[in-house]
Amino acid sequence: MEQKPAKFALLVGILGTLTAFGPLSIDMYLPAFPEIAKEFVAPIASIQLSLTSFFIGLATGQVLYGPLIDRFGRKPPVYLGLVIYVLASIACAFAPNTELLITARFAQALGACGGMVASRTIVRDLFNETESARVFSLLMLVMGVAPILAPLLGGYVTMAFGWRALFAILAILSLLCLLGVYLLLPETRGPNPENKLSSALKNYVEIAKSRRFMGFAIAGGLAQAGMFAYITGSPFVFIEIFKIPAEHYGWIFGSNAFGLIAASQINMRLLKKYHPEKIIRVSFVVLALSGLALLTSAYLNLGFIVLLLPLFLFVGTLGLTLPNTTAAALSAEGPRAGSASAFLGTLQFTFAAVSSMLVSTFDNGTAIPMAGTIAGCGFLALLVFTLATRRVAVLSPSK
Repeated sequence: MEQKPAKFALLVGILGTLTAFGPLSIDMYLPAFPEIAKEFVAPIASIQLSLTSFFIGLATGQVLYGPLIDRFGRKPPVYLGLVIYVLASIACAFAPNTELLITARFAQALGACGGMVASRTIVRDLFNETESARVFSLLMLVMGVAPILAPLLGGYVTMAFGWRALFAILAILSLLCLLGVYLLLPETRGPNPENKLSSALKNYVEIAKSRRFMGFAIAGGLAQAGMFAYITGSPFVFIEIFKIPAEHYGWIFGSNAFGLIAASQINMRLLKKYHPEKIIRVSFVVLALSGLALLTSAYLNLGFIVLLLPLFLFVGTLGLTLPNTTAAALSAEGPRAGSASAFLGTLQFTFAAVSSMLVSTFDNGTAIPMAGTIAGCGFLALLVFTLATRRVAVLSPSK
């Protein structure tokens, strides 16, 4: 679908902002983990559970928003989600202990879900598969700024004002976003009374029967889970093991995010010549090999730089896999695009929650739990994609 450049840029900007609330909420407080643990007199592993609870909230919440988006249109559920997000962010800012912080983070994730599901659905409303992959690459450019700036901002804000100020900032940003959505975001599909909320489970069952959807969604979700293992484990690995100052953590984290952004823009150029599935196939091999190199480096304790190189390659390669697997999974789900987008997000963040929990559970004071989880995610993603494409001889036509 043709879009005027100004309207297209505005659309991408708003959708990117809505999608960025996920990484903003995750990345901004990572440098504050040691300070939060110190204030609550709790081990780092307990604070990591507040990240895990956020992933669980993202996984469960998206299932709820899918039917709402199909029934009531794209924008009303976004309003609901942003209001929940504001209130939950305030609760995080005033949390008196670890338990309430973990609970408020779960609620915050439920609020963030609305915009995330709606963004993918709106792209599916407006563009075909190849065009959607390009738009998702652009969204990664917009939302990719969050992992670069958020840890930097988080580190300096924590030093100057304390970690609670981070959640106050998120509350203010979400209020501004709510106003922007109301004034500027177009409604791409209005209410549809034929999409009954009572048939939501049936829709999800039908989507789960789609080999094409499940193959791309599970493989892409496993790949993304590797990134969330990195997000969960990196504050401890970088700050505690390799003694990187908290205020410098964001620079290293941001460099990996820059690799992801760069790869997503390379992906846009590759899509002019190659079908998304061809790009995915090569990318999963790179993920598996870089994960193996990362685990080898951690196991042999080869040092920070040797650990960082395969980590950069793994995270960067996600800029090729995530836009394409998302577009491929949603391409045939037009009538139930909201539910399909929600199911996709639920799978992604279910895997993210599991990978985050594995890093915390097997914490042994080394980088091995993080590296091993990332490597496992890379190999499983390759395995699932290989099995799915073998089971269905051709998931999509070659270009």
